[in-house]
Amino acid sequence: MKSLIHRLQQHIPVSDAEIDEFLQIHAFPWVEENTVLFFYRGDAEQVRLRHWIFGLPSSQDFFRIPSTRHWVLQADIPHQSRIEYKFEVVQRGHSHWIRDPLNKHLAYDPFGANSVCQGAGYLTPEWTLEDTESRAGTLEDIEIDSQAYGGKRHLTVYLPARFRPRRRYPLLIVHDGPDYKRYSSLKFVLDNLIHRNEVAPLIVALQHPVQRLQEYPDHPAQAQFTVHEVLPLLQERYPIHDLPQMRGLMGASFGGVATLSTAWRHPEVFGRLLLQSGSFAFTDIGENKRGPLFDPVVDFMNRFRKNPGKFSEKVFVTCGMYESLIYENRSIVPLLQKTGMEVEYRESRDGHNWINWRDHLRDALTWLFPGPLWMIYE
Repeated sequence: MKSLIHRLQQHIPVSDAEIDEFLQIHAFPWVEENTVLFFYRGDAEQVRLRHWIFGLPSSQDFFRIPSTRHWVLQADIPHQSRIEYKFEVVQRGHSHWIRDPLNKHLAYDPFGANSVCQGAGYLTPEWTLEDTESRAGTLEDIEIDSQAYGGKRHLTVYLPARFRPRRRYPLLIVHDGPDYKRYSSLKFVLDNLIHRNEVAPLIVALQHPVQRLQEYPDHPAQAQFTVHEVLPLLQERYPIHDLPQMRGLMGASFGGVATLSTAWRHPEVFGRLLLQSGSFAFTDIGENKRGPLFDPVVDFMNRFRKNPGKFSEKVFVTCGMYESLIYENRSIVPLLQKTGMEVEYRESRDGHNWINWRDHLRDALTWLFPGPLWMIYE
């Protein structure tokens, strides 16, 4: 393998047969230390790597290996990085994006699937996987007649294993709940961490948005719905603690904006917040350059930054270093700390995606709602 790669790097001729042979016996993309090699096999006029790493060109050209139908690209990837990508293949003047045919690792989101390159040192956390030894919680679907939105809304409620109606539980409300369950393995994470006594047994309410891009960026109806409709309904149906420090709210991307704005509009209702890669766009000077979709976000964030106030007790913030929102998320941390709230912040070498948010759940939930194991350890 290394001999053939060395020949490629030294521009020593190799044949299709030689390349096909090692493509069959090795996993791709090929990663060694901080270097990754991508291969594409097929007739094309041009092949490009398309990725979602802010700060690097979003398109990088492959090199066609002379006298073959193989294409190769060598790139640098820092230790413990995780990158989602596709190939752009140009044939007969037409461009189309495909997943890497040689790569079995895929990540899913509401728009489909991407190929995944895992850098040296990155491992899928075992606590995110289904564990038959973990006692499984149950899911209940309920409907709510919402005056805030003028129609029926859907909630999915997670009840921990060994749920007891006479015992009181902390509550966590989740924006984009079905996506967290589907793409971030939230139920497996809850089952595992609660079973292992790392997280306190929780009741978790998953909100199902209808038009999230309109509802989540500081929409008054969303805050009213969460605080004056969802919360009372859950308190009526389930044995939930009344104290703010036993109530949490979380979300990612626009869901992070909804979490922050709801807590800010209704201070001291939620004593625990989890903000993941929040779309916290703001302007110090000039106009919003992220497009009209972000106009309500920018308006909210500009107001919030002028007068944040202390509206919760503990806030956990996460973001990927490869996101375009990394500056905004880094800048919000000292702003929150100045209010007197207790703030924790985590970064990872990843992008704006559900696996990145999944990988931070253990740190966040054990800090916000520690189970007996963590309380003893601390």
